[in-house]
Amino acid sequence: MDADTTLRRLGLADPHAVALAADRRSGSGQTLAVRGCIDGATLAAFPQAVAADVDEAVRVAQEAFETLRCVPAPRRGELVRRLGNKLRERKSDLGAVVTLEAGKSVQEAEGEVQEMIDVCDFAVGLSRQLYGLTIATERPHHRMMEQWHPLGPVAVITAFNFPVAVWAWNAALALVCGDPVVWKPSEKTPLTALACHGILQEVIGESGDLGVPAGVSGVLVGGREVGEAMADHHGFPLVSATGSVRMGRAVGAAVGARLGRSLLELGGNNAMIVAPSADPDLALRAITFSAFGTAGQRCTTMRRLIVHEEAADGLLPRLKKVASTLQIGDPRDAGVLLGPLIDEAAHQAMQRALECARDAGATVTGGERVTEGVPGGVYVRPAIVEGLEAGSPLIAEETFAPILYVLPYRELDEAIRIHNDVPQGLASAIFTADVREAERFLSASGSDCGIANVNIGTSGAEIGGAFGGEKDTGGGRESGSDAWKNYMRRATNTINFGHDLPLAQGVNFEAAL
Repeated sequence: MDADTTLRRLGLADPHAVALAADRRSGSGQTLAVRGCIDGATLAAFPQAVAADVDEAVRVAQEAFETLRCVPAPRRGELVRRLGNKLRERKSDLGAVVTLEAGKSVQEAEGEVQEMIDVCDFAVGLSRQLYGLTIATERPHHRMMEQWHPLGPVAVITAFNFPVAVWAWNAALALVCGDPVVWKPSEKTPLTALACHGILQEVIGESGDLGVPAGVSGVLVGGREVGEAMADHHGFPLVSATGSVRMGRAVGAAVGARLGRSLLELGGNNAMIVAPSADPDLALRAITFSAFGTAGQRCTTMRRLIVHEEAADGLLPRLKKVASTLQIGDPRDAGVLLGPLIDEAAHQAMQRALECARDAGATVTGGERVTEGVPGGVYVRPAIVEGLEAGSPLIAEETFAPILYVLPYRELDEAIRIHNDVPQGLASAIFTADVREAERFLSASGSDCGIANVNIGTSGAEIGGAFGGEKDTGGGRESGSDAWKNYMRRATNTINFGHDLPLAQGVNFEAAL
C-alpha cells in the first residue's frame, strides 16, 4: 500500500480543515499534524478549524435543509443508494486510509467500510418506511394521525476507533430523514472524514436529477473548542456524539441547557459470562476477538471475563496461550491480527492500569510493549489480569487497551450481579448451553446493557439492530431498528371533516357568537 498514492486518489493530497458543501478552505487554528499510528509518520499537516467556523457551517447546513426537507424521502434514499455504490468502488482506498490513521488490519478496515455500505442499504429501504400512525379519535367525523418530519441540521462528533462507520450510521439515516450533517471527526483520524465528505460530494455532483444540495454535508477538523461550539449552537437540534463518558457528560449538559436533543454513545466496559455448559472452543474464539481485536480499542471490546469456577481451569490456560501467540505487527501485513494502539497516551493509560492491578495484588500475564518486528508506533501484547475483587474500582473504569480482567463465579445470580456492577452498560454476552440461563440473562433481571448476546461475543454488531447502551454509556441508539426517529420531529394532526366542533373529553364551551 502506497500511502501517498491512496491519499491522492481520495483527494487528500492537500487537505483542508473546513469542508462545507463543495468548498474547502484552510482553518485559522493551530496546525494539526496527522500521524499514522502504524509507524508514527506524518501523513498531513494543516491549520485546524476554530469555533467561529461553526456559524458558517450551520448557515450552509440550514440553507441546504430548507431544500432537502422538501425532496421526497425516496429520492433522498436514492442519493444514499448511490453513496453506497460509490463506497463499494472506493472500499479498498477508504479502508487503506482507515488502516493508516486508526491502525486497523486490512480486513477490519475494509469491514468498517462494508458497515458503511450496509447501513446505506438499510437506509435506502427505510426511505420508503418512515411510517406514521392513524389514531382512533373519540370525536365523530374527525381523523387523528401522526407523521414524522425532518428535524434540521445534525452535528456528528466521532471518535478515532471507528472513524468512518459511526458517521455513516448517522449520515445515512439523517439524509433519508431530510437532515444535513456537519461532522467533527477525531483529530487523530481526520483524513478519513475528509475522504468520506469528498466521496459524498462526488455523488451529489453526479446526482443533479435528485435536487439534493451540496450543503447537506460538511466537515470541521478542529479541537475541543469546535465540539463545544457545536454542542452550544441552537442551529443543531440534534448533536450525536461518540466518545468518552467525560466528553458525553459535557455535550449532554451543553445541549440540554438549550433544550436540544443529544444522542450519546459513550463508554463500554463490556463483559462475557462463561457458564459450565459453554462450548469451550466457541467461547475461546469469541473471547479472543472480543477482548483483543482492534488492540482492545472498540467500544464493544470485552474487558471482563466472568467465568464459572468449573470452566476456568480448562479455559484460562488456552486463552493465555492464544494471547501470547497472536501475531502483532504492521496491520497491512497478511496474518497480523493486532495492530498498534492509537498513540503513546493509550500505552501509558494501559501501563498505569496494569501497575494499579499489580499493586492491588493481581497477577498480570502479558501486557508488555512489543518493539521487535514492528515498524514503529505503539504495539503491545494483550494483558490478562487475575486476582482482583469484582468490586475493584479499577475494574469499574474502562481502559481503552487490550486488558482482560478475569472474575470467577459460582452461581448465575452472582455472575449477573458482577456483570451489572459497573457504571457502563453497552454490550454483554453469555456462553451457555442451558436455555434457562440464556433466557435469564436476556430477561429484565439479567444483563442491564443495550446489547445482550447468547453464544456470540460482545463485538461485531450488525447494523440492523439499534446500537447503544444504558447508564454511563449514554442511552443513545444509532444505526438500525427505529433509531431513525432520533433524526425527525413528530407531529400529531387532527382533521375535522364534519360540520360540528365537538371538543375532547366531553367539554362544552358554547359562547354566544
